[in-house]
Amino acid sequence: MPLAALVPLVVLAAAWIGYCWFDLSRSEVRHLPRWGWALVIALSVPIGGILYLTVGRDDG
Repeated sequence: MPLAALVPLVVLAAAWIGYCWFDLSRSEVRHLPRWGWALVIALSVPIGGILYLTVGRDDG
């Protein structure tokens, strides 16, 4: 696979992590401390961000 084909995926992954970290910095969290959610988001793209946004963020 050519390197040029991977660049958009890397950019999308970085943008997803950035969005989730930005939201993490401004929201209350559940189930894990902030640093824990930051690691989950970064180490398991995109599942970590989806988990954080669905169960880790305290909307109430």
